Amino acid sequence: MSIRYQQISKKPRTFQRLAGVKVAEFQAICERVKPLWVERIERRKRLAGRPSAFKTLEDRMLALLIYYRTYVTHEFIGYLFNVHNANVCRLFKRLEPLMAQKLTMRKDRSLTADKVLELLADVTEQPIQRPVKAAKQKAFYSGKKKRHTRKVEIVMEATGRIVSLSKSYPGRYTEKPLPLRAEKWVDSGYQGLQKRTQQVRLPFRRRKKHPLTSEQKAYNRQHASFRVRIEHKIRAFKVFKILSETYRNFGKKHHLRYNIVAGLLNLRYGF
Repeated sequence: MSIRYQQISKKPRTFQRLAGVKVAEFQAICERVKPLWVERIERRKRLAGRPSAFKTLEDRMLALLIYYRTYVTHEFIGYLFNVHNANVCRLFKRLEPLMAQKLTMRKDRSLTADKVLELLADVTEQPIQRPVKAAKQKAFYSGKKKRHTRKVEIVMEATGRIVSLSKSYPGRYTEKPLPLRAEKWVDSGYQGLQKRTQQVRLPFRRRKKHPLTSEQKAYNRQHASFRVRIEHKIRAFKVFKILSETYRNFGKKHHLRYNIVAGLLNLRYGF
């Protein structure tokens, strides 16, 4: 007995809890990826060979999304789908680049205030396994989290569309400034950004013996109520445990997986 898309899709709530997406969203993803899968994988097979335990592309895609959603081991995924863990590894290696071509949110390098008047930005940190080399330990150590992390900066419009993702970078460092003329709504973690760029909207901070005035408190409430949109967006990323739990994979795929999930979220909200 193993999990199959045709069976689990008949239970929409269970499907969403396992895969992190609704059945309709899953079908839209498969429709985008299927032409590439047929062209680059199916048609290039020189020999038929032994039939795969994954009968359809939907089963393969479901295995990948369950992996993203739960972040269990390849061996566990293989047990769910009745295949060897080596087959699971090879499948993900083939399938992720295809998803990246059709679903990733591509960075808009022409992002200006003419296109976007207001941007919401925040940085999310994900713990990683402690690096072996001392130089990497120092680079990836985050003073805020008190552990080794990878950072990704998420930038979105006020409408909720994710417009930019930074590269995955070590927890000690910061990303380059946002577009100059766009109005940037950020939290107190961006202190000092106003010295490098313009139109930065930071909350007021209380200082010793200098409490906030009523006007400053009102501004902070307005600021927080506007920025809560990107906090909700980060929470949507963290639903996929591969982006929230301690990252066990090679770092070179971290940015790719953030881009794929960003594409899934933009697809969900119609962007």
